[in-house]
Amino acid sequence: MSTRPAATAISPEQAAVEQQLVETVIASFEGTQDPRLKQLMQALTRHLHNFAREVRLTEDEWNAGIEFLTDAGHITDDKRQEFILLSDVLGLSMQTIAINNETHKNATEATVFGPFFVQNAPEIPIGGDIAGGANGQPCWVEGTVTDTAGNPLPGARIEVWEADEDGFYDVQYTNPRVAGRAHLFTDHEGKYAFWALTPTPYPIPHDGPVGKMLEAVGRSPMRASHLHFMVTAADHRTLVTHIFVEGDPIIEAGDSVFGVKSSLIKRFVQQPPGSPTPDGRELRGTSWARTRFDIVLAPAPELM
Repeated sequence: MSTRPAATAISPEQAAVEQQLVETVIASFEGTQDPRLKQLMQALTRHLHNFAREVRLTEDEWNAGIEFLTDAGHITDDKRQEFILLSDVLGLSMQTIAINNETHKNATEATVFGPFFVQNAPEIPIGGDIAGGANGQPCWVEGTVTDTAGNPLPGARIEVWEADEDGFYDVQYTNPRVAGRAHLFTDHEGKYAFWALTPTPYPIPHDGPVGKMLEAVGRSPMRASHLHFMVTAADHRTLVTHIFVEGDPIIEAGDSVFGVKSSLIKRFVQQPPGSPTPDGRELRGTSWARTRFDIVLAPAPELM
């Protein structure tokens, strides 16, 4: 790849030629009937051209960028979304979440959705097990779902999903087994509980173009240990979030997708083999963990 100094002086005449092109392309969208689409396309054009002009983009660099995006498209399929990974590692996913989930009183903070959510995960009862045979240490998760005034939200739907102890989601395996994911509903007091696996750190898929980019810039692909939640209730803003494991060194080193928020770091208390479980489950002499996550939903935007 050819290189050039980060800042190159250009003549007023050259600057005028480049600016005229920006204005011409922006003007080409003036006839767009949808005002929001017009705003998006004109702003995108402005920022793309300004980026190219700021760094004095070379043709080799432009071609490398096109090849990168082409490779991302080729590796994307119904089980892997490389463009979400790219958005995640650039912090765009978290920025979009911040824009669309404004802080509201004591509502639980949102974080990245990630590429491994699957629709129609099986339903489990309160106290059920989402593991589905996946490997890992059993973990009891419990809490409540309330509104910002502390009122319980009965019947709230909670989607949960996670990787196994080897760092893989069920969809990353070749067999069709559903494991490490399920949904359940809160009871009449807004309470929920389920068995999961104690989260462990894992790398995002890094055998593709996004992984090569991270390697080139000296960044780790590791994600901090986490358990995904998506919580919905009538008249409330849908919450997409994780909880993270207190003491995980990846939190200090830096989560590869910038998803960690201090309010979402929870204690996962280790329980020695033989300790009685909350629901009387027999774990046959293995250790387990437990954590609590009380969820507070903000009202729907139209009700704020």
